[in-house]
Amino acid sequence: MTQEIESIRFDGKVAIVTGAGAGLGRQHALALAARGAKVVVNDFTQPIATGEISAPSAADTVVAEIRKAGGVAIANNASVTDVEAMQSMVNYVMSQWGRIDILVNNAGILRDKTFTKMSLEDFRLVLDVHLMGAVICTKAVWDIMRAQNYGRIVMTTSSSGLFGNFGQSNYGAAKMALVGLMQTLSLEAAKFDIRVNCLAPTAATQMTERLLPAEVLNAFKPEYVTPAVLLLASADAPNRAILCAGAGTFSSANITLTNGAYIGTTEFSAESLRERFAEVADRNGDLVPQSAAQQGTNEGTKALTFQAGVNIKI
Repeated sequence: MTQEIESIRFDGKVAIVTGAGAGLGRQHALALAARGAKVVVNDFTQPIATGEISAPSAADTVVAEIRKAGGVAIANNASVTDVEAMQSMVNYVMSQWGRIDILVNNAGILRDKTFTKMSLEDFRLVLDVHLMGAVICTKAVWDIMRAQNYGRIVMTTSSSGLFGNFGQSNYGAAKMALVGLMQTLSLEAAKFDIRVNCLAPTAATQMTERLLPAEVLNAFKPEYVTPAVLLLASADAPNRAILCAGAGTFSSANITLTNGAYIGTTEFSAESLRERFAEVADRNGDLVPQSAAQQGTNEGTKALTFQAGVNIKI
């Protein structure tokens, strides 16, 4: 007899998904709506010269899909880099639905080039959209989530930020910055039951189709990533996780600290460090720090232990 699995549901919850006009964001929005959430589908639409839109925007199209399936959704066509527009979006959502429970920071762009060929403008633009876009949207919902003592925020990071990728210095820098943002926000908001996590997806989208061989694209459909978002947006979400997802496989990435070695403070510390670097870098017994203080604690413990000649913990 198989055990029945309780469904993850979002009835009564309100979710904002940025960059949801296509690809990953679209799948996230569709799935959240299918499980009961009221969804704000955000995707930037460039205004045409006359100021009129002759065809439905990408966000409008996704909203139509959700409504056709019986769900509830509204569209927002503003850029996540526009502070006033994002605040207006949040204000409108609150006037209509009275709460915001979930924010999926998914919006992003690519401007891939080697660092040698990359302009500072392209570097800054990618940081503005990925990093500052997430900051702006998160800031807009932050006090709302604190006041209601509930919130789930998903930052979209990337293996390019976690591990590096040729030609993506701007993208990698922005994506790793989102991990740092998540680490601190998850600490600051834990007492308000606001859980902040990162998702590192691998999917065949408009942004990544040039990066993956054609023969593997079918295995990396965006919908295969979305279960990770459903977990990270749920009441049972973890906190401070970096969840990697693609092609039906899920793993967890961690920033670790090795046990290290006490080298000392003499004028020859640099030379000693060179000689003992393998020991410093040895990952046997490494740990995942719970805060920035863990590094200083480890260093202070080793220094005091060496000086006292006995094991000391601080």
